[in-house]
Amino acid sequence: MSSADRLLTTTLRAYQEPHQPANVDRLYASTATLLSNLNNHLNISLLTSHLLTARAIWDQQPLLDGGGLRTCLRILSVYNTAALHVQRNEAENAQLRWGQPPVGSGVRCDAWARSVAKGADDRSERWKHLLVLTGTLMGMESEDRRALSRGLRATLEQAVVTAANLALEDNNKRMMLHTTGELGSNTVILALAFVFPVLSDHHKHMLNCDLVLPAAVRAMTGPEGFQDGDFLRSISAGNVAGHETFYRASPSSFSQVQQLESRPLPQNMGPLSRLAAFAVQHATDSRVVLESQERLLVFTAGLLERWRHCPFFSVDISTEAAVLPPDMIRGPWAMLWRLLKKIMYTVVATIQPMIGRCLLDPRLRIDAIAPMVASKTLHTLRNLCFISSREEADAFQVYVFTYLTSLDIITRYPDTCVAFLQEAQPNAPGQPNSPALTPLDQALTLFYLNTAEHLTLSLPTPAAETLVLTLATAHLSATSSSPAAPQTSLTLPLYEAAHASILSVLSCPQHASLTISVIPFYIDTLLASFPARISPRQFRLAFKTVVQIASPPFPIAASHPHLAETLLEMLHFRAASATTHPLPAEPGLAAATTADVMQGDQQQPLPPVSEQTTLVLSLVDALPFLPLPIVEDWLTRTAEAMNAVADPALREVVRKRFWDVLVSGEMDVERAAIGVAWWGIGGGREMVLLAQATPSHNKRDGEVMMSGALGGNRLEQSRL
Repeated sequence: MSSADRLLTTTLRAYQEPHQPANVDRLYASTATLLSNLNNHLNISLLTSHLLTARAIWDQQPLLDGGGLRTCLRILSVYNTAALHVQRNEAENAQLRWGQPPVGSGVRCDAWARSVAKGADDRSERWKHLLVLTGTLMGMESEDRRALSRGLRATLEQAVVTAANLALEDNNKRMMLHTTGELGSNTVILALAFVFPVLSDHHKHMLNCDLVLPAAVRAMTGPEGFQDGDFLRSISAGNVAGHETFYRASPSSFSQVQQLESRPLPQNMGPLSRLAAFAVQHATDSRVVLESQERLLVFTAGLLERWRHCPFFSVDISTEAAVLPPDMIRGPWAMLWRLLKKIMYTVVATIQPMIGRCLLDPRLRIDAIAPMVASKTLHTLRNLCFISSREEADAFQVYVFTYLTSLDIITRYPDTCVAFLQEAQPNAPGQPNSPALTPLDQALTLFYLNTAEHLTLSLPTPAAETLVLTLATAHLSATSSSPAAPQTSLTLPLYEAAHASILSVLSCPQHASLTISVIPFYIDTLLASFPARISPRQFRLAFKTVVQIASPPFPIAASHPHLAETLLEMLHFRAASATTHPLPAEPGLAAATTADVMQGDQQQPLPPVSEQTTLVLSLVDALPFLPLPIVEDWLTRTAEAMNAVADPALREVVRKRFWDVLVSGEMDVERAAIGVAWWGIGGGREMVLLAQATPSHNKRDGEVMMSGALGGNRLEQSRL
């Protein structure tokens, strides 16, 4: 008897012994060695058959203790490794000269793969068959390896798909009442996630996606996946006063997070989410898609609620270094947020094709279903906003598509828009006996305001006032009344979101009744908040929008024809007394010209701006929207304000923007004609290029006179 045969006999006998953790690793090593060195095809099949029913490996209690998927992953790895060795041995044997002994067993890849497949017989469950078939296919064909013949590869792929469909169907019939049923479902999803890139398109479409999708979602959110967010409870269980004290007193509270991150499914959520997305796209039963979306919504809602009860929910990224010890920031804290971001990426990657089906699937894009799907998608993203708002974690293409597509769908249904905002409405700041907004509250409010900004055109006026304006103005009032309040990472984005929400309401023609009552408060708040609480970019955009709203053809221009000029007067007066020192630089193209923006040149250093030049630039930005009778007058007054800037570098920024407005086409035909006349015969060229006053300038020698009056020197020189 050869050494391989003796090892085979010993291994088969050890398979039937009671489970002993100390011997399991030795059994895996022996199995991998035998699979690579056995030269009898029947022995390879026998070894596989006994491995899939081995008492020493598949004992019930170790599977119940959470080792089931790890066991499955080890079996898959054993056959993947053995297949790699067989493929490498065949390549080396092809280079041997006549008479040299073969390397390894000498069994060719096709024969070895057939022998392994025969070992997946009726003695073991189908989900176990998938482990050996998947491991074999991956070892032979992944990473552009082509070890199998074309026909055998197709047969093996067919066997993988058939085993997966039958295993899921069997588990679905049992409704997951048995523990190994849940293990079998998770094993199928794990194996498919690994082998999915290897399968051909033809065999991918043979998967029963109506069964794969719910199994994949259960695997993501279940005990072997993200545990429905219960890992956050282990952190909450040790809550004591003070974050650092809590960590020092119970550092093991993060141990469950570490254990969860090392589990097979969480470690491979990227491939699993791609499998789930494929299943969403190709599921034939739309009810399965809706049920999966509902499960993800419930999962994210539970995650948000558990985070609210976590002792660390009030820690903002700007204060981490002050309230958390360095070893915690580098270790458990970073690990926790890495896991939370993985949850967000997985959920978003799965719901993205769901909202995509609402655009194409005739059963989901009907009026009874599409708004419900869009609303649930937005609720799901809202539940994840405490993760997505951290360091702009939502700035990836899949999230943006999901969010904007949901908005496009829901805006067609005003009643659904109102219902969503009512369900998602956060607490307004500054209410009696209400505590200060926590970072979680700020994240929820920021998501709400950013979403409401897109829905105002679909809201009736009473709803726009109660659901958008009330919260936005309350937030602006609370922030402006306490400028010394502690700053967080979301303070500025939240403040700008409140401004944008108000501007969105004011820009809707159907809400004209609100505009006249809101504009005075808004402009007062805008001027009071600049430059301490709002960036130059946002200030210029806000003021330009308000002037545009107060000008024709908006209806408010007919009832209040002097409102636009009044706003300009307020800004002009403020610019005369504004500070002239440069403001801190902000990211983006705050003061770049339109031509720079159109060219996409964002690498050039930003030109400096001060409070004074920002106000003057706001006057320049408003010129294309002014009523025609006042355009020429405000061209002159804006040029005068520009020339009042003492710093040549700052003045040059305004001059470039002024010139850009005049020549870039921002003005319509009528206003452009006025601009041309002002430039040629109205003294515009001299004022802009040469910084000279116009002949009709109403101030001479410091004396204030009416327009057209004769100064003292002219009177003395007159011969009349």
